Amino acid sequence: MTESSGVNSPTEAMDRIQRMRQEIARVVVGQQGVIDQVLMALLASGHVLVEGVPGLGKTLLVKALAQCFQGQFGRIQFTPDLMPSDVTGHALYDMKTEQFKIRKGPAFCNLLLADEINRAPAKTQAALLEVMQERQITIEGKPFPALSPFMVLATQNPIEQEGTYPLPEAELDRFMLKVLIDYPEEAEEQALVKQVTTGQVQDTLSVAAITPVVAAADIPRLQAVTAEIQVDAAVFDYAVRIARASRQWHSFAHGAGPRASIALIRTARAAALLDGRQFVTPDDVKSVALPVMRHRVALTAEMEIEGLRTDQALQQLLQEVEAPRL
Repeated sequence: MTESSGVNSPTEAMDRIQRMRQEIARVVVGQQGVIDQVLMALLASGHVLVEGVPGLGKTLLVKALAQCFQGQFGRIQFTPDLMPSDVTGHALYDMKTEQFKIRKGPAFCNLLLADEINRAPAKTQAALLEVMQERQITIEGKPFPALSPFMVLATQNPIEQEGTYPLPEAELDRFMLKVLIDYPEEAEEQALVKQVTTGQVQDTLSVAAITPVVAAADIPRLQAVTAEIQVDAAVFDYAVRIARASRQWHSFAHGAGPRASIALIRTARAAALLDGRQFVTPDDVKSVALPVMRHRVALTAEMEIEGLRTDQALQQLLQEVEAPRL
């Protein structure tokens, strides 16, 4: 069991996070950009919505991240008949003691994988809203604190639309990042096939090979170090201008709210730390703009008919918003 050895400086935090990247990459072949974005969300104490077709290693990624700091991993397969109590827990009457006992649900963990979240109805999806925002879960009127750290990684399939329920805007806004997982490159896929089919029976990779890098108790300190990364006033202004520009952008029916501005700065701080720096540059903000904003804006009907994609519209917007020179 890894003991908490403390993270007392940005240099130590950078070392730990680089080691986490290396350990995750041992089992998650390719997808380095996806790994980095998930680590950014962890450092910034945010949640992630992951979109990709089945079989690209979404579950493996979450398990690998949990193994890096020996966090408790929970998984919920969202289905149309899933009830809110199946997520949070419920009160159970004990016949022996003649008292109600609280049975905690799978949301009481450090890393929660909400698999195919858009397959459950809105009332079940909403069961996650409280714990995502308030870091607590209420059962029978009594609030219970969530574990620390706590992070939701929800997945949805972009192809299958039958039997799915679109996530409401209020819930989408709770996710700091929307990460897209694409098919691996040919060389990466060859390496993956060799790794999976050599010396093992199952067709999935194990996270047992990952060496824990930090203890769960170290993660809040890593997050605190991230929150102290320096941000110039001009960079703050740049992030706000990007979010505000999306509200008047001709391609969008509606733009991003103030949470986007906040998420841009928080994620950019994590990107700087991941890059080995103690200060944020405008390029950090620009590099995280797509995962931060793609789920917070909506294309107009005309743009959708023309075949414009959200990411393309955002890239056009970023070209028009002038970046500061530091």
